Amino acid sequence: MSQKVRIALDAMGGDFGASVVVPGAAISLTRHPDTEFLLFGDSALINKQLAAHPALKAVSRVIHTDVAVSMHDKPSQALRRGRKVSSMWLAIEAVKKGEADVAVSAGNTGALMAMARFCLRTLPGIDRPAIAAIWPTVRGDSVVLDLGATIGGDAEHLKALAVMGSAMASVLFDLERPTVGLLNIGVEEIKGGEEIRTAAELLREMNSPQFEFIGFVEGDGIGKGAADVIVSEGFSGNIALKAAEGTARQINEYLKAAMSRTWRSKIGYLFARDAFRSLRDKMDPNKSNGGVFLGLNGVVVKSHGGTSADGFAYAVDVGYDMVRYDLLNKINQTLNRGGGALGGTPTAREAVS
Repeated sequence: MSQKVRIALDAMGGDFGASVVVPGAAISLTRHPDTEFLLFGDSALINKQLAAHPALKAVSRVIHTDVAVSMHDKPSQALRRGRKVSSMWLAIEAVKKGEADVAVSAGNTGALMAMARFCLRTLPGIDRPAIAAIWPTVRGDSVVLDLGATIGGDAEHLKALAVMGSAMASVLFDLERPTVGLLNIGVEEIKGGEEIRTAAELLREMNSPQFEFIGFVEGDGIGKGAADVIVSEGFSGNIALKAAEGTARQINEYLKAAMSRTWRSKIGYLFARDAFRSLRDKMDPNKSNGGVFLGLNGVVVKSHGGTSADGFAYAVDVGYDMVRYDLLNKINQTLNRGGGALGGTPTAREAVS
């Protein structure tokens, strides 16, 4: 494809706004020169940052607004106050209008989901969107979803998550038939609640040519890379994500303390520093930044709010890949080949965090 990938950025989102968004976009541009940007936010702040990045400035258009969604706003408040005027809404709306191919924001997760769902609507057959992200494992990377878009969900919802997650994995990892597992408290068929056991039955009956369902996966199986796609409802998925992030930080602090405790450990670090750098790179959350809102009639990517410019660049990279490799079309193909519409009755509550 020679056509440019057009990326809309919420330049006022996150903890640092344009001071991270603009440099992050500049980093991503070096990796993907076939990109154009729409930057929504305070034009004075954006242009100040763009002055240091002439290559990015040459492929960017700035649309001014001085309205930003607070990281503490409830989704209903953000939707009511920021609709039509906030940098977050305008970035999403650019996707709806066909002015951009993907929107990326580091802003309030609940507000971003509420606005994206209201503005873009869901795909046919999908009742509720999900947040999917790349999860580093000992075997490579996996896609894990839902990481907190909705709380709870019936068997049909879990089935829909499997369909969407497998499409994302096939795009990101170039897999013809990715493996899919359901996160559960055990691998035995009798384990777990009724919803997850029923979902397993539905996925086995589906026997999709687009993915291979391997059954249940326990919590430790995520890090082991037990499947290319791990499916969970949003409550459990978000807890798993936060527990993993906290464990990574804990191990990092343990290593720092151990390496600085005695002169012998300091000397040992000098000999092993290449190995420690490799470990640090593997555990760097910036490299796994960028949660994709799956199930929408458009592509939206959520970056961590407190990320660095390098981290935001990875979120932009994810958005680029989702567009360049035609994620929405892949999801629609999998839905259609899977026997039509998916999704059950709307029993889950939208996340507000």
